[in-house]
Amino acid sequence: MIDLDFSFIDLDILSKFVLKGFAFSVELTVVATLGGIALGTLLALMRLSGKKMLMWPAVTYVNTMRSIPLVMVILWFFLLIPFLIGRSIGAEISAFITFVAFEAAFFSEIMRAGIQSIPRGQVFAGQALGMSYAQNMRLVVLPQAFRNMLPVLLTQTIILFQDTSLVYAIGAYDLLKGFVTAGKIYGHVEEVYLLAAVVYFVICFGLSALVRRLQARIAIIR
Repeated sequence: MIDLDFSFIDLDILSKFVLKGFAFSVELTVVATLGGIALGTLLALMRLSGKKMLMWPAVTYVNTMRSIPLVMVILWFFLLIPFLIGRSIGAEISAFITFVAFEAAFFSEIMRAGIQSIPRGQVFAGQALGMSYAQNMRLVVLPQAFRNMLPVLLTQTIILFQDTSLVYAIGAYDLLKGFVTAGKIYGHVEEVYLLAAVVYFVICFGLSALVRRLQARIAIIR
């Protein structure tokens, strides 16, 4: 049995090592969510356009990304891009680009399902009013689709926050890296891994509870 000792944890250690990593994890989550939703919406519209020259690139991109583990995409991008361009772009920038590109595939499927959940009668009504495809999507379909998809989008964002721990593989200073760095310096590696797991659990469980409440509110509105 391992003798665990958490007495070394104090506010100084948390502020010096953990908060920096937590800030990066949150920043990466926000950027990847916003960028992924924007790119994912574009991919979803391409798949729903009915034009093969738009559909097939989007289908290929989404299916390819969804079939590869995220950690492999992170490592490939981090190792291959500097080789191709002749210079390093840094672990943090690599993480931002990789997460946006990867999460776009998942957000694309959420957006596509949300758009298809809107009754076709509303689309036809917009067309009858003389709206173009872009106007119909922007003014009629997407606002309703976003409300329907909001709980799922937030759930995917929570999963994304959990996945940010994978950037530890390329040396980016995220929440997990902050805990591990403190553990190695103070000689309590087992304790910090357990503490990191608890922190991730508390954050994600709390956010999941909020999503369930939001989902119940949306169900009442409907």
